[in-house]
Amino acid sequence: MTANVYCTSSSVGRCRIMDIREIAKRAKVSTATVSRAINRIPTVDPQLAKRVWKVVEELGYYPNTQARALVSGKTRIFGLIVSEITNPFFPEIVQSFEDIAVQHNYEILLTSTVHDPKRMESSVRRMIERRVEGVAVLTFGMEEALLEDLRFRKVPLVFVDVGPPVPRVSNIRINYQRGIRQGVQHLAALRHQRIAFVTGPLVLKSAIARKHAFEESVREIGMRVEPNFVVEGDHTMEGGMLAFKRLAGLRSRPTAIMCSNDLTAIGVMREAFDHGISIPRELSVIGFDDVRVAQFIIPPLTTIQMSQTEIARLAFKALLQDVERDTPAANGSEYALNTDLVLRKSTALASGQ
Repeated sequence: MTANVYCTSSSVGRCRIMDIREIAKRAKVSTATVSRAINRIPTVDPQLAKRVWKVVEELGYYPNTQARALVSGKTRIFGLIVSEITNPFFPEIVQSFEDIAVQHNYEILLTSTVHDPKRMESSVRRMIERRVEGVAVLTFGMEEALLEDLRFRKVPLVFVDVGPPVPRVSNIRINYQRGIRQGVQHLAALRHQRIAFVTGPLVLKSAIARKHAFEESVREIGMRVEPNFVVEGDHTMEGGMLAFKRLAGLRSRPTAIMCSNDLTAIGVMREAFDHGISIPRELSVIGFDDVRVAQFIIPPLTTIQMSQTEIARLAFKALLQDVERDTPAANGSEYALNTDLVLRKSTALASGQ
């Protein structure tokens, strides 16, 4: 007998087997059409699919995806791991990733690690238990801890910057140098000669890459990197405030500060305000990431854009291509993402020029 499993909306926690011939009879279509429509196969005539779903909704029954997964071997679930959902950088990634997933009839299992190894471990275990078809690891830290557990089970993975060249692992390679070079050259054109940089936590490869990009860009224009002008932060507003205090205490203070992310830059601007220092008249500030709030602070923050929407799009594309491949690429796949300077109102001609 041809049957599918449905859960009735009027009963919580109960499912029943429903003969799809009943649906076919009411919708006046074949059972094969019902099966294809329910499984959202795109070759089904849209009008016939509409009739099938109308009957399903009238009866108050909905497909039980877990039961169907047992039959098909496909869960149509992707895992998404981010560092910290409260960080303004990540919600847009999550929203964009989910929007694309819905378009492709996928569900998302989301977890935030908050930089906690135990939480990361439990997240991985939960994803394995749910039999996710692939995982996007967009954490900017702790990626290595995930790699072996998931690779061992041949789950397609996508990372930012740290993915190794192995089968079923994709890597989104971010060109930090491009945007940071634009930022340094922009400040140099405004006659800034004392440019500081507040890094992220230097245990993160992404923070180290941004620091190196800054130092190289400064040397490219013939300026010297002042060791006292490179201060380690922690990618938080509080860290930006502390970094500014250190820089403000120097005998020769910087006239411009670049930051490894926007939250740090916002913290710098807040502390500068408390010190009575006007931005951008007395101090120019540049952030990194271009989170949505950056354009609404006063003055609006000049920053280096690393498109969250594009990261989400590339991550989903990488997972989908790996899932649909018969044979995985021998050295994994790589995708490029550029960064670009976005000019707003937090930079100006150097004070005294």
